[in-house]
Amino acid sequence: MRRTIRRWAIAPALVAIVLVAAACGDDGAAETAGGATGGDQGEAMDGEEAMGPFGTACSDVPSDGDGSFEGMMTEPLVTAAAANPLLTSLAADVELAGLTDTLNTADALTVFAPSNAAFEAAGAADPEGMEMMMADPMGEFADLLAYHVVEGQLEPDEIAGEHSTLEGSTLSVEGSGESFTVNGEAMVVCGAIHTDNATVYVIDGVLHP
Repeated sequence: MRRTIRRWAIAPALVAIVLVAAACGDDGAAETAGGATGGDQGEAMDGEEAMGPFGTACSDVPSDGDGSFEGMMTEPLVTAAAANPLLTSLAADVELAGLTDTLNTADALTVFAPSNAAFEAAGAADPEGMEMMMADPMGEFADLLAYHVVEGQLEPDEIAGEHSTLEGSTLSVEGSGESFTVNGEAMVVCGAIHTDNATVYVIDGVLHP
C-alpha cells in the first residue's frame, strides 16, 4: 500500500470521461433508466436480455427503497452507492478524494467496488500505510480509488479479461457465469448492479496497481 502512484495519472483519464459525458449529453443515462424497469435489472440498456445482480452479498441489499437494486438504477454512481449498505465506505472515500462530481457525471463506467468490509480489512492489515495515503486523499488515495474504475459499462459476459483503469494501469478479471476474481485476489460478491451511469461489481478486497 506504500507504493507511490503517479499522482497525475488520474487526471487525463478523468478529464476524458467528463468530455465524453459532455459530448454524449444525456443519451447514456436515458438508455440506462429506460432499459430496466421495476425491480428487474435483467434488461440491458438497449433492450437486450442481461444478467441481474448475483452473488452471496446481494442478500444484504434492501429489497426496495433507497439503496435497493431498483432504487440505485435511477441515481448516478456515487449517490447510489451512498445509499447501499455494502458501499457506504466507498462513497465516503470518493467524496473525501474529491471524485464525486466526476464519477457522478461520467457517461458510462464499470466499477469494481470494495465493500465496507474490504476497506475495513485493508485498514486493519496496514494501518500505517492507510494513514499515509489518507493524509493526502486527493493524491495517492484518489489514484487508488480510480484504479477500481473502468470506462464503459461491462456486463458479466464482458468483464473477463484485462481492462485499462482510470488510474492508468490495468486490472485483470478471471471467471465466468456468476464466479469472478479480480487480479487473482478479490472476489465479486455482488455483481451486475446497475446505477444510472455505471455497472457495479462489489468485491471483497481493495485492489492495488
